[in-house]
Amino acid sequence: MIDLHTHCFFSDGELVPAEHLRRVEVLGYEAVAITDHADSSNLDFIIPRMVKVAAALNHFSSTMLLPGIELTHVPPEQMFELTNIARELGAKVVVAHGETIVEPVKPGTNLAALEAGVDVLAHPGFLTRKEAELAKEKDIFIELSGRKGHSLTNGHVAKIALAAQAKLSVNADAHGPGDFLSADMAEKVALGAGLSREQYQQLRKDMKEFVRRVVGK
Repeated sequence: MIDLHTHCFFSDGELVPAEHLRRVEVLGYEAVAITDHADSSNLDFIIPRMVKVAAALNHFSSTMLLPGIELTHVPPEQMFELTNIARELGAKVVVAHGETIVEPVKPGTNLAALEAGVDVLAHPGFLTRKEAELAKEKDIFIELSGRKGHSLTNGHVAKIALAAQAKLSVNADAHGPGDFLSADMAEKVALGAGLSREQYQQLRKDMKEFVRRVVGK
């Protein structure tokens, strides 16, 4: 199991990073990214601390903790700049809070995030073919969400992404202990969105390859 989109108490999550990591270690995770919500007000506060915490905790855990960030409700015009700043600060995983249908995310956010070269476009709502094709071109993951509300468009997202041959990821968007996905539930999220078991296995391979790549940087 790999999850590229979770939250701890640095934003609206419930757990300190150590407990967060331990809980997914018990579930058998290979890697987890903690990607707390940020905009220009707190980017430089969260990322350096998460980089330091990950470096320390990874000595003691069989699960790799990846320091990340979720750029959340960021004006599309700021997405490119903040993505670059996040990477300069040490974020291994940059997630963009996409145009979910359950929040008033500004139109144009999906496209701006893809153009900025984020790693994961989270819960993108009514993803367009143009957006999916750009994700394919830039090797960006389109998320199938395990989170209530955000998951309502998973079927649409999977259909459009698969048609464009864009990479997909399954992420919990976990905020607390009850949100983490077991391996069985992650598979159900994918199959429920319309993926075949073969497509889900490819999804898992793509996520493993991504982790190998970013850890090697």
